[in-house]
Amino acid sequence: MLELSLRKNLHTAEGNVTLDIELEAETGQFLTLFGRSGVGKTTCLRCIAGLTEPDHGRIAVGGEIWFDRTKGIDIPPQKRRVGFVFQDYALFPNLSVRENLRIALGDPKDERYLDELLELMDIRELERRLPTTLSGGQQQRVALARALARRPRLLLLDEPLSALDGETRQRLQNEILRIQRHFRMTTLMVSHDLGEVYRLSDRVIVIEGGRTVARGRPAEVFSNRRISGKFQFTGEVVAVEPNDVVFTLSILIGNRVVQVIATAQEMQDIQVGDTVMLVSKAFNPLVMKVDRNPGRLSPSRS
Repeated sequence: MLELSLRKNLHTAEGNVTLDIELEAETGQFLTLFGRSGVGKTTCLRCIAGLTEPDHGRIAVGGEIWFDRTKGIDIPPQKRRVGFVFQDYALFPNLSVRENLRIALGDPKDERYLDELLELMDIRELERRLPTTLSGGQQQRVALARALARRPRLLLLDEPLSALDGETRQRLQNEILRIQRHFRMTTLMVSHDLGEVYRLSDRVIVIEGGRTVARGRPAEVFSNRRISGKFQFTGEVVAVEPNDVVFTLSILIGNRVVQVIATAQEMQDIQVGDTVMLVSKAFNPLVMKVDRNPGRLSPSRS
């Protein structure tokens, strides 16, 4: 179990922000920190990993205290047993895939576990190649395998799929879920992709200005609870075409584009690039714009 309570003063492009957050994650749970850039999500991960020191607070994993300002406890990063997948993967460019994994092993002679990771992540055929010769998706799998090489108690993912195309991102979301369930590992991810949050997370914490503004299951946090539907999908509006008195919306959901009809009244607050929720209610689809600030969801009026 992860228990965290911390404060950290941040200097961001938008000014000074105080990260003030409390959270808990049960063993094996997948928890996501969601919010705009600069609100403190990555700083929270770095504090857990011991790469950034909080100004105040306490961090404990499985009953073991990793940081406590009051008691003067600050366990060094190498002793925290954290697997960290950075946004840019941070692979050593002059080392082969196998060497990248070996350098992260707690026991450098544990070649059997290294072989297991290569097989598990389906990168055995890449083991002698350098990271610069790999695709983005392949690098992501190597970075995840390297994070697991430490046999971590906690897996930290800092927007690990943000640089990938839609099809690759969806495929690797499946990989992350498979690995997380295989190891039953407590996982904390940073993301600003709603679809990713819905697909991967057991719980989500929404952060604005360094503070928690909502928490719970993704469907509870981002959905309008007054709407009950047969199904709900979240996607991005990629095209809007006028069609007599209505509009045809093309919405990207995962790696597929679906088309729905919306009225002029519904379209008043929707434009290309918006994230929307498509809801079926008694065979009458509704399209609702998803304001990324929970509590300000804009429903359609059909």
